[in-house]
Amino acid sequence: MLILAADTSSPSGSLAVLRDEELIAERSETSAEAYSSRMFRHLETLLRETSLTLDQFDLFAVVTGPGSFTGLRVGLATAKAWAEVYEKPIAAISGLEAVAVQGRSAASVVVPVLDARRAQVYFGFYRSTPGGRMLDGEERVANRGELLEALTALAKDCSFCIVTPEPNVVSGMLSHFEPGLAELELVSPFLAPAAGRLGFRRAQRGQVTDALSLDANYVRRSDAEEQAKGSGVS
Repeated sequence: MLILAADTSSPSGSLAVLRDEELIAERSETSAEAYSSRMFRHLETLLRETSLTLDQFDLFAVVTGPGSFTGLRVGLATAKAWAEVYEKPIAAISGLEAVAVQGRSAASVVVPVLDARRAQVYFGFYRSTPGGRMLDGEERVANRGELLEALTALAKDCSFCIVTPEPNVVSGMLSHFEPGLAELELVSPFLAPAAGRLGFRRAQRGQVTDALSLDANYVRRSDAEEQAKGSGVS
């Protein structure tokens, strides 16, 4: 299965070409410029390097969030267009899961964490299962204090590993826990390769979607929604 994976959820965006779970090529870059504005330049280069055209892909995998509202809209609109034009399925991938799957820890629970800006973080709890790691509960957005409270409650039952590409967002947090109970693992901020591998596994299980059904995973409300809520507008 030939897969084109895209992540436009943050400035550390990326594109990747995979055959099943094998990475063939990748284009990635961290910049203050939103990745959505660089995506098509990188796509042209990637296709030229691999001598591929968009109609040759069997699956499009896209990170649906959480992350930049503008970036996600561009990424999802692009994936929808590809899927509709070439009549191919889409695998919708959580950015937090793409972080979690990169972890190598043997801890009972992996806690992927991403910077949500506004002094907040995105996180979730992924527990070990025979088929890999599965999300336990919902992905959440919280401030650092609320994350620490959630980790303290988790630590009563099991060990855990925080997995993140942004160590500054959890700086000093492990000092609140006994040695051996909590650990920190740094992973790549370029999520497209992991999203592609997750997409292949989704496709093998028939867990794909189409252009009409694809939606963003914002986790939190947009500014417009928050303002509407505050003004009583529904």
